[in-house]
Amino acid sequence: MASKAVYSHRDPMLKKRDDFEDMLEERRNSSDLRYALRCYTPVLYKGLTPCKASELKRMVLQSDQLRYVINQVSKETDMTTDEVAGEAAAILEEMAHRLQLSTVRFFAFTLTKVFKTLFRSICVNEEGIQRLQQAIHNHPVVLLPSHRSYMDFLLMSYILYTYDLALPVIAAGMDFMGMKVVGEMLRMSGAFFIRRSFGGDKLYWAVFSEYVKIMVKTGYAPLEFFLEGTRSRTAKSLTPKLGLLNIVMDPFLKGEVFDVSLVPVSISYERTLEEALYARELLGIPKPKESTSGLFKARKILSEDYGSIHVYFGQPVSVRSLAESRVNRSQFNLIPRHIPMRPSEEILSFVNDSAYRLVRAQEENMVLKPWVLLAFVLLQNQADGQSRGTALDELTEQAAWLRDLSRQYGAFLHWPDHIPHSEVVASSLSLHRGLVRISEGRVQLALEQGFAITPEEELLSKAVVILSCVSYRNQALHIFIRPALLASAIHSAASNRKQEIYNRFSFLRNIFSNEFILCPGATLQDFEEACYLLLKTGTLQINQQEVLITERGHRTLAFLTSVLDPFLQGYQVVCRFLCEEEGLAEKQFIPGVRKFIIKHLLTGTVRYIEVLSSDLQKNALAALIRLGAVRKIKGYVGTLKLNKVMLSSLEDTLEGKLPTQKSVVARL
Repeated sequence: MASKAVYSHRDPMLKKRDDFEDMLEERRNSSDLRYALRCYTPVLYKGLTPCKASELKRMVLQSDQLRYVINQVSKETDMTTDEVAGEAAAILEEMAHRLQLSTVRFFAFTLTKVFKTLFRSICVNEEGIQRLQQAIHNHPVVLLPSHRSYMDFLLMSYILYTYDLALPVIAAGMDFMGMKVVGEMLRMSGAFFIRRSFGGDKLYWAVFSEYVKIMVKTGYAPLEFFLEGTRSRTAKSLTPKLGLLNIVMDPFLKGEVFDVSLVPVSISYERTLEEALYARELLGIPKPKESTSGLFKARKILSEDYGSIHVYFGQPVSVRSLAESRVNRSQFNLIPRHIPMRPSEEILSFVNDSAYRLVRAQEENMVLKPWVLLAFVLLQNQADGQSRGTALDELTEQAAWLRDLSRQYGAFLHWPDHIPHSEVVASSLSLHRGLVRISEGRVQLALEQGFAITPEEELLSKAVVILSCVSYRNQALHIFIRPALLASAIHSAASNRKQEIYNRFSFLRNIFSNEFILCPGATLQDFEEACYLLLKTGTLQINQQEVLITERGHRTLAFLTSVLDPFLQGYQVVCRFLCEEEGLAEKQFIPGVRKFIIKHLLTGTVRYIEVLSSDLQKNALAALIRLGAVRKIKGYVGTLKLNKVMLSSLEDTLEGKLPTQKSVVARL
């Protein structure tokens, strides 16, 4: 193992980021109608021959690849080729967008009114817009925004229209089609609708992939989709889905285009519209079905203040550059292009690595607001049993200390330096006043809601507030996760030998690779990055053989171990639950583990209310399946086979990693 950090030349403090401009400022001082009806002349892809949406559909239906699949399906199903072709046309009709500038203008006018009411500012990095404009002219472009709110894709189209850029065609889930009027308006503003899963539907996959590939090959319009596949209810980045990314890379890999530009976009909300909705979903309260009437019922949010939004358009990433020395494209010359083929292991590995790199690029350009750091402090103080809350001046000092630490770790922090810390903290607490209570100079989370009847209802009421705060804290986890893994490894290792600490780090990183964006095969790089950050900030001294904690490093190390504690306890409790089960159906897992956790939260043997999050529980189960402690039995739909010896061993190992709570499980 290397004795010196290889990341020293990538000091996050030296990372140059663009400045922002508030795009709402001009909207507040000019006519909304004139803005919506203005001359719109976007720069287009240099190789584009403009065509209508109907022409695009004709190209798909006449493509060699789709015709090949239609013939295959016809032979397999005894349907005539005309019948299968008719089915393909129906799928495409249901799927395809019908982008119309008149609908876009209507949305531009309406959204301007809404955004000016909801948000103080919408800040965009103009240099990123200029880079995007150049990319759109030179190559087919794929926009990859982070996904934390329903607002994301409306916001993206609004920004591109405002800056006179080509409007994107957006992959959207079928559930939006249930919104009738709004669903059709989304279609006419550039959305195309796809099923959440295709199963083994060969024809559907062929229509979908060919539709996307033809848009990429022709440079028809910037294509937009969410790498994570769905909205993150926790504000943590989700493990990327590879299907669409594989499709958009395919034209380059087959030599049909010179290059494709992938543009990661980071959207940061100071206050999320869906914060309480997400918290309830994570507690098992199902989300309301998307409907137009539901949209109008949500109009009451227009009376709320949601602070600011920051949208950062990252550096365009060239697929050609990514593939250089990674992919041998000659393999695609062996089979005619129109014959579908499964991606090789080499291609799957390449796409997977690229996806992780792109999600990390999204994370690095997320703008963190002061409330994110305050949520860290308030949650930790609540877990430590500070029932009377935290003195305001003490909270301010803790948040300012955390601000300095996060900046040293390379956080993109929006904390006004020209304003006293006390005013910054007061402003953040005011914006999020639904989650906090301030009384007699002390601040605490607003856990006493006053309408619960039973202890369980009271607990779930508190959990909504806790999980809402957790969603803000989670926005900064990518900054701290590698140092936190190292801190927990140091705390639990039997000695200060570097190799032993690396082994502990590797174990923890493996356990949590479903929970955080940790690139496959990068354990050593992550360890060295963590060592470098803790070394640079004076927390550790590291030599060839040993890792030593400095005198001033104890406070930092204590904070970093606390970052991982809720996840350690969550995974530990899941192991304990499974150890007590006999023959568990997969669909019984979430209700069963939730009931188990509620019981132990009420008796005080579990400390962190946030372990009630179904996201954490699902990630824990996925990790246990990956590690072989749980196995899905083939032939028995949804049945889990439990390796109780391994589960018990993992539970004991995780218990040893909980530095602040030795009696957490006390055999529960």
